[in-house]
Amino acid sequence: MSNLRLAEGEYRFARIVWENEPLPSGRLVELSLKELGWKKSTTYTVLRKICENGIFQNKGAVVISKMSREEYINRKGEQYLEENYNGSLPNFVAAFMKRKKLSKKQIEELVVLIDEYKD
Repeated sequence: MSNLRLAEGEYRFARIVWENEPLPSGRLVELSLKELGWKKSTTYTVLRKICENGIFQNKGAVVISKMSREEYINRKGEQYLEENYNGSLPNFVAAFMKRKKLSKKQIEELVVLIDEYKD
């Protein structure tokens, strides 16, 4: 799995793309200046980095996503579990529950989710 860590500014930039795609690169430069205060060179440097990570594609001066925002968030979560809990969701939940008690409603929601995914 490629590195899906985006710095805060990179994530704000990515949201501009996700919210406006397909996005001509000239328009992306305009939006980056307006929303982030970035110059053209910064915009293209960050775009190149995110494209190298397989999240976006810049083809024919049009930027599109190769990964939706939802897919990015899901894969980033999977990457976090893998790096910090050996890929174990139960280990993550156990660690979470050591610091914060789950409400009855949250427990019921988890039971419903688990039941939905049982074979």
